[in-house]
Amino acid sequence: MPHEAISVFDMFKIGVGPSSSHTLGPWRAALRCVETAKQKSPLQQVVAVNVLLYGSLAKTGHGHGTDIAVILGLCGEDPVTIDVNSITPKIDRINTEKKMHLGGEAWIDFDPSKNVQFLFNETLPFHPNGLSFLVEMSNGDAWSETFYSIGGGFVVKEGEDSNNKSLVDLPFPINTADELLHWCMKTGLAVSEVVMENEAAWRNDAATKKGLLNIWHTMKDCIYRGCHAQGELPGGLQVRRRAYDLNKRLLANKQYTGYDSWLENIRQGGINFAYILDWVSCFALAVNEENASFGRVVTAPTNGAAGVIPAVLQYYVTFCDGNTDEKIIRFLLTASEIGSIFKKGATISAAMGGCQAEIGVSSAMAAAALTECAGGTQRQTLMAAEIAMEHHLGLTCDPIGGLVQIPCIERNTMGAIKAITASQLALQSTPDFAKVSLDKVIKTMWDTALDMNSKYKETADGGLAIHIPISLPEC
Repeated sequence: MPHEAISVFDMFKIGVGPSSSHTLGPWRAALRCVETAKQKSPLQQVVAVNVLLYGSLAKTGHGHGTDIAVILGLCGEDPVTIDVNSITPKIDRINTEKKMHLGGEAWIDFDPSKNVQFLFNETLPFHPNGLSFLVEMSNGDAWSETFYSIGGGFVVKEGEDSNNKSLVDLPFPINTADELLHWCMKTGLAVSEVVMENEAAWRNDAATKKGLLNIWHTMKDCIYRGCHAQGELPGGLQVRRRAYDLNKRLLANKQYTGYDSWLENIRQGGINFAYILDWVSCFALAVNEENASFGRVVTAPTNGAAGVIPAVLQYYVTFCDGNTDEKIIRFLLTASEIGSIFKKGATISAAMGGCQAEIGVSSAMAAAALTECAGGTQRQTLMAAEIAMEHHLGLTCDPIGGLVQIPCIERNTMGAIKAITASQLALQSTPDFAKVSLDKVIKTMWDTALDMNSKYKETADGGLAIHIPISLPEC
């Protein structure tokens, strides 16, 4: 049976907030457009670029920074390495000068208010997150490309043969949870070990481990940064950051000089249930407040749900016995495989499936990872993922003002806590007696996504988005 080969580094991408599908995906699409332009002719022959945003990208694009993302991508900026502090000055300069440095090579006239168009009432058939680039050349020729941002930073170009993508020959091809369990039972390997064997199809073990530790360093840097940043989040909702105050209150003004001493101070606070619960919430809040501020985060598997896995992993590192490189690597490998199975069998795009596709999937990923690392069997690991998703089924995406703030930030705390609870339930259960399998809950999630009204799929047309009176400034 054909399978889509998805690497751990497809599920975990370093980038910039606030949204993987509305920011990172369009950014990557713009970079691909620039590469196409280079292949056709020197960039100096390009005289104009227009960007058309459709469907959900149009309706919540301002709040998600979609226009900013495509502009930065057209300028050739890399979301992995860009100095996030330079984003606002770069965009302000383009807005003022009405000039863009296309691909970092050629200056063209570009007025964001005119050259980026939000088509609120038009949706392309393949996916709600569609965008087109219209390119005009100095000789009078013109060409266009259309892309779809399908969630988690994954981008599909219209006309590409999707059956030929990611054709890597894996030793353990996996599309479903049953197939994953089959390989685990046949080989005796844990989920993380199966994934590690598959990753060898792309690179050697040392490179995979190094890359995963870089993912963790980015996550923990984001947590630490978010716990020490004050003020209001951008966008006009006047949402106050909470991780800073919570961190300060929990530590009772103790002094420290960096992450390691901060972590030691947290541990000294003990293992009281409420204390640990507060810290898990603080970790998740910190990440998603950074995400909402165009900070550097790890898509896990999306930006809107970027706080769940770091919060649960930080919990494992801080309050359990997870503070070793090997255990952190094992956690991330297991989480990534669960995420890839959801992507293959359903979706990780809120514009397709509502927030169950973001917070629900990230919670399932974290639950499975924590369960394996806590000594759970392969069946218990999959059971934990199933429990976590089962109790996110039907979760809608209704961001107020189209911003990834309310209810998105708090939902990451809920997803993290549910992941820990699901793990504990699975560890204390016998999977042989379970009535619901992971594959069945994935199928149910997809059916629910298909039935869900579009106004609850990241459009800000329903739910909280229309019941909370706000007055945002003109974008």
